[in-house]
Amino acid sequence: MEAHGGYLCRFEDVDVTWLQRVACSALEEDGQTTDDVGLQVTLLGGPGLVRFAWDAPFTYGRKGARWYLSHHALARRLSEHLKTALHVYVFDPDELEQVMAYGNGRRVGGELVRYVDFDFDCEDEAAFERVKDKWPIGHLARVLGVPREELLRFPRQATALIDLQRAYAPQPLWRLFPESLKGRSGQRAIAS
Repeated sequence: MEAHGGYLCRFEDVDVTWLQRVACSALEEDGQTTDDVGLQVTLLGGPGLVRFAWDAPFTYGRKGARWYLSHHALARRLSEHLKTALHVYVFDPDELEQVMAYGNGRRVGGELVRYVDFDFDCEDEAAFERVKDKWPIGHLARVLGVPREELLRFPRQATALIDLQRAYAPQPLWRLFPESLKGRSGQRAIAS
């Protein structure tokens, strides 16, 4: 499995133009320009989870996944407006995994596991899988109500791309995923 990172939360509808503005501000706060950058929005429809991740050269591959170790402006800013916690995660299958949680614009928790610090002497594969479920991404998966492996496959789900340089008409985020969110369209979109 490849290294990746991003921002996870329960789905809450927002206006796409509002999300684009927040994303641009957050990216600039994290020291990047918005030139040739998009915001990937990936939905795991069953449990209603959403992943936000940057579509940019600085966020691809192992080095790109590790960018999320210290760039949390989007999670902080979104958590100021949404009614749900935002989780920044990093999965580097060769070295570590980290999850940081934000609520009301503040960091409210987090954990880092470096694999080198773990004794891999488990009696069998099932025992090892139970141990991994206690690591940061396994714990986050339990909190969000999905298996760890499903959370790790999130980047392979259908993704919509919000180009940070394009002008969008105001529209609710759910319209990017009409098939996955049937019945949720009545949610009021946050716009400001």
